Amino acid sequence: MRRTLHVEAWGDPDAPRVICLHGVTGRGAGWHRLAERYLVDYRVVAPDLLGHGDSPHEPPWSIADHLHTLVATLGTKPAVWIGHSFGGRLAFELAAREPELVERLVLLDPAIQLDAEIALHVAELAREDRSYASFDEGVERRFEESGLQHTPKASVVEDLDGFLVADHDGRWRYRYSQAAVVASYGEMSSAPPPFEDVRIPTLLVLAENSYVRYDDLLDAHQAALGDLLEVVTVPGGHTVLWDALEETSRAVAAFIRD
Repeated sequence: MRRTLHVEAWGDPDAPRVICLHGVTGRGAGWHRLAERYLVDYRVVAPDLLGHGDSPHEPPWSIADHLHTLVATLGTKPAVWIGHSFGGRLAFELAAREPELVERLVLLDPAIQLDAEIALHVAELAREDRSYASFDEGVERRFEESGLQHTPKASVVEDLDGFLVADHDGRWRYRYSQAAVVASYGEMSSAPPPFEDVRIPTLLVLAENSYVRYDDLLDAHQAALGDLLEVVTVPGGHTVLWDALEETSRAVAAFIRD
């Protein structure tokens, strides 16, 4: 079955490409501030992943299926790949399986491998009906659900507009498949490729107060890559492009430029 993804894009189509992969419960349009403010010299491309936004919501949703649809949609021209959370796991997997497609790799608080207990906990939470009486309630709850500490409310309102929508019963829900999200947490708990298989210049951005812990992986990652790995820590929680937009974006822009 051939499936293609909905894609958002910014910048000159002939400029060097940067491909951005969101995490679960996100969408491609969420990369607009990074693209429009910090990566203006690049062609920034950001798909909605399977099960999200305007991309197909039907299964299967395995890592292999995600990678197949990404390549089918975006082609085989080399690019810089950026991934946040589950998008980071996907970008890392792609770099291991098809390194010729990845010129540089940027991992934003990546869910390279979730602890099984944490994966179960968040998957169970994702099974619950995530609906709200109004758009405003959904915005307020997003701060609680995402552990946001430094994000301007206007940014959340802007990003959820058109993504958090009124449903048939009058409740407001996100435009993603809850089943796909649950499946993704299972994928994130599986063993990733060895770090030695991804010897590509890599920027690793870690959030100070993220629930996605990297402490038990960092030593192995640094040992495998040596000088190929640059590590930056930013304030705030897991959603670094909300909680630490400037710090994260400047680090990404400098890494790509250099």
